[in-house]
Amino acid sequence: MRHLLLSIALLTLGAVTASAADISGTWKGTAQTPAGPVERTFTFKVDGNKLTGDTTSDMFGKSTIEDGKIDGDNISFSITVSFQGNDGKISYKGKVEGDTIKFTVEIPGVDQTVDYTAKRVT
Repeated sequence: MRHLLLSIALLTLGAVTASAADISGTWKGTAQTPAGPVERTFTFKVDGNKLTGDTTSDMFGKSTIEDGKIDGDNISFSITVSFQGNDGKISYKGKVEGDTIKFTVEIPGVDQTVDYTAKRVT
């Protein structure tokens, strides 16, 4: 009986791990910011619950995804951007809904959040 319960527990754990959203690929989105609309392309790579990749925008250039995590349909990561000679870390938290990710982006120093929606390209 103990072996049966252990097997069921391991299968359940495996199902939870396997249910992480596969967001690998390219996504594009736009956010309205105090500096105007910002378009950003995300290239995500998923390895288990680890999220890596990079992002590119016309306004801020290319940034590497740091501290990326994926937990089911929830993702989080940060990027470092340079604006007018100053570097700043921006934190993204998002929820995957099919081919859409709805982000809340925290911008340090201005105590502001920005809503950002990205759509899967490939």
